[in-house]
Amino acid sequence: MTQDLETDKASLPDEDQDDLYEHYRLVVDRGQTPLRIDRFLDLRTAHISRNRIQNAIKAGSLLVNGLAVKASYKVKPLDMVQLVLAHPPRVKGLIAENIPLDIVYEDEALLVVHKPAGMVVHPGHGHHQGTLVNALAYRLNDLPVDNHPLSDGSLRPGLVHRIDKDTSGLLVVAKKESAMTHLARQFFDHSIQRTYQALVWGCPEASGTFRASIDRDPANRQRMIGYADHRSGKAAVTHYRRIENWGPVSLMEFNLETGRTHQIRVHTSMHGFPIFNDATYGGDGIVRGPQRGSYRSFVTKCLQEMPRMALHAKTLGFVHPETGANMFFDSDLPSDFEQTLRAWKEWAATEG
Repeated sequence: MTQDLETDKASLPDEDQDDLYEHYRLVVDRGQTPLRIDRFLDLRTAHISRNRIQNAIKAGSLLVNGLAVKASYKVKPLDMVQLVLAHPPRVKGLIAENIPLDIVYEDEALLVVHKPAGMVVHPGHGHHQGTLVNALAYRLNDLPVDNHPLSDGSLRPGLVHRIDKDTSGLLVVAKKESAMTHLARQFFDHSIQRTYQALVWGCPEASGTFRASIDRDPANRQRMIGYADHRSGKAAVTHYRRIENWGPVSLMEFNLETGRTHQIRVHTSMHGFPIFNDATYGGDGIVRGPQRGSYRSFVTKCLQEMPRMALHAKTLGFVHPETGANMFFDSDLPSDFEQTLRAWKEWAATEG
């Protein structure tokens, strides 16, 4: 745990981030008189500017008893104050581990890796080993780290984006500082080409665009919430195309114009098309079709055989930071994903 306050501006861009990480925790003394939280933290924390405290409050990253508060909030005895951010605190003593990696491409400046479902990208609470970063630390001895001026010094070797633990697919990793800066700028400018494929419940239109701002769910900080009227959060735009429909489910392709946390998952679920087996956003049960009989048995079997959400980062395109060449990569769907698609195809052919 680090006792430093920072904003969320330095977090890695991605559609798909699950965890919030605790950077700071403090329990208010029993004898504390009511005091504005910004003043309280200014008095109780060393080497932290008031500006940083204000930025953390504005970002919704400062929680009291699990809820985000404003600067005017007055602390009370036994209040639990936490700073939670989307990126992990500084990693000390990173363990290099000889974990096999599926390297799709590599040169002196970067590598492209196919991350399997189930692998965490970055060490954090409950995941100190076995992550992609642990594997990269073993394979590459001297990866660049994020030195963004707003960074808290977190060790993010070579990473300019990430995908969630249960999402499979392509990631680019920088091997030089110059490559990291160049690639990070492309993500910032939204010039990176990324498509995802997902199996969703329902049958969206053949093609279209989801536009809804996204913010943290105030009732559950582990998930996000979409606002069609844009009254809160950050603007998010997802373009989609239906590849195939099999009655209750459809295989979809998504292109991200923006890269908000859980963007595809929020946009699909708020429009009634949650991703198959996405427990966080309501896709882990029978969303379409009868709740009984052979259909129920079939869906239950599919959920068991693919015990994670059906979301895959399929393509990745960018400009090479040194050669200027247009790079493009396409990855196959994992076997559990393919098996689930085959099952639905067969069901549609015989039962649909």
